[in-house]
Amino acid sequence: MVTSEQRRRQLARDKYERQAERRAAAAAARKRRNSVLGAALAVVVLAGGGTLFATGAFDSDDKKKSDPAAQAAPTPTEPTVPTRKAVEGCGEAAPGSPNGKQWQAEPALTVDAKATYTATLDSNCGKVTLALDAAKAPHTVNSFAYLAGEKYFDHTKCHRLTTDGIFVLQCGDPTASATAPGGTGGPGYKFADENLTGATYPAGTVAMANSGPGTNGSQFFLVYKDTQLPPNYTPFGKITGGLDVLQKIAAAGTLEGGTDGHPMADVTLNSVTAAKG
Repeated sequence: MVTSEQRRRQLARDKYERQAERRAAAAAARKRRNSVLGAALAVVVLAGGGTLFATGAFDSDDKKKSDPAAQAAPTPTEPTVPTRKAVEGCGEAAPGSPNGKQWQAEPALTVDAKATYTATLDSNCGKVTLALDAAKAPHTVNSFAYLAGEKYFDHTKCHRLTTDGIFVLQCGDPTASATAPGGTGGPGYKFADENLTGATYPAGTVAMANSGPGTNGSQFFLVYKDTQLPPNYTPFGKITGGLDVLQKIAAAGTLEGGTDGHPMADVTLNSVTAAKG
């Protein structure tokens, strides 16, 4: 006679065997399906050219050349290099390079504060003439005239143009390059600010560029349109001729296309002279 405990154990064994049979049958079915799919995939690959390149997983240049879809896909491009355009009134700069002279100290003060001084900036875009204010800015005029006499400004570029809010063309840096519109060069010495009390910057002003109080060197800027600036930049002269030259340079905009950068006109000072009288 079969006891209830024996009957329970028999039923458990039967259940386990049925589950094992079902698992074995399912595994066999999966194996058959995989075999069929594998054969089908092999047929597709062979029909597409006999290699895995047909799946797209290992695209090659040759495949892209023969695939119109691949040819149409966008490819990375290098950054666009700004291109200079011809500016009316500007020609080729005179041959030569800045001499890049350096001095350890500000030149001795030799200008006559009671005399008049003039300067001429002869650029590849035209001449700009200046009246220098030796009475109000004697050290600045003295330094400018000294550097002009040393031909320090000759063949230097006017490296920065601003066309919004501040309207100036900045010059006087012998190291000016296509990568540093702010300008970093100077004559090796620095001198104090002058003529700042009540200083304003209307069109026609000539003033010193600096990096802070008492850091004047060789860089200066020419104001071609009324500009609002704090009185931090020594005004030392007025433009007496050639304001139209500056306005034409400004109208051409910057090389980079923004409101602050290199002038589109590759402005070069062929020569700068300064004289008493």
